[in-house]
Amino acid sequence: MSKKILIVIPARYQSTRLPGKPLVKIAGVEMIKRVAQIADFVSKNNENCSYVVATDDNRIVDFCSKENIPVTMTSDTCRSGTERCWDAVQKNNVSPDFIINLQGDNPLCPPHIIQEIIDQWKKYPADVFTPCIHLSWDEYDSLIESKKTTPYSGTTVLVDKTGYAMAFSKNVIPAVRKPEKARQEMEKSPVRRHVGLYAYTYDALKDYFVLDHADYEQDMIEGLEQMRFLFNGKKIKMVEVDYRGRKTTSGVDSPEDIVRVEKIIAEYGELIQ
Repeated sequence: MSKKILIVIPARYQSTRLPGKPLVKIAGVEMIKRVAQIADFVSKNNENCSYVVATDDNRIVDFCSKENIPVTMTSDTCRSGTERCWDAVQKNNVSPDFIINLQGDNPLCPPHIIQEIIDQWKKYPADVFTPCIHLSWDEYDSLIESKKTTPYSGTTVLVDKTGYAMAFSKNVIPAVRKPEKARQEMEKSPVRRHVGLYAYTYDALKDYFVLDHADYEQDMIEGLEQMRFLFNGKKIKMVEVDYRGRKTTSGVDSPEDIVRVEKIIAEYGELIQ
């Protein structure tokens, strides 16, 4: 029997900038339904793969039940999507071997990226799998420019020769000390931008809550929770991906983000055809 995969969609109702965020409509479709369609598509294309929305609010439970979307109520004490993900896993009848944390405010996550994570999990030994994009020089320039106004938006990662993470940072790493020479000798920049989508083995997610905390995950320093894994010697496999020519954006956190996502849908069409 093949190993079991569970996609968990954490969906918290309260949001300071966008109240009732999971049920906000994007181009006429509720955001949580859009994310569930992504998970459903992936589940139907992989053996022993299922998905569930993990929420803290009966309004989301009622909506999902009406739409025949698998849903479970999680504790209102969960402080992060990771905690809500683990709470949902514990409520699952059968412990999954692999858990994918697909945030409920990520309606433009291409299914092929999730598929690539699953495929890498089947090939490589690691505790955590997460995607990154190897930036072209133009993309590198855009990142450097954006850091001038929002210096702590966007995370980069160093990888070893086999594609495992060495370090993550809100700064741009590695430093490019001689940009002109680097552009002449390197087809792409040496920088990889981390995409905040995580997948864990069952043991890795379970261990996360008992591992020693790393200074690097504190919000006064890097504020990156994945550094706890590296700090404790866990292996994080980076999955190099691209968006195949489709424009994308980060999570939906404001009315302005909704407009941005709707423009992308209007230009490129629905993600799930």
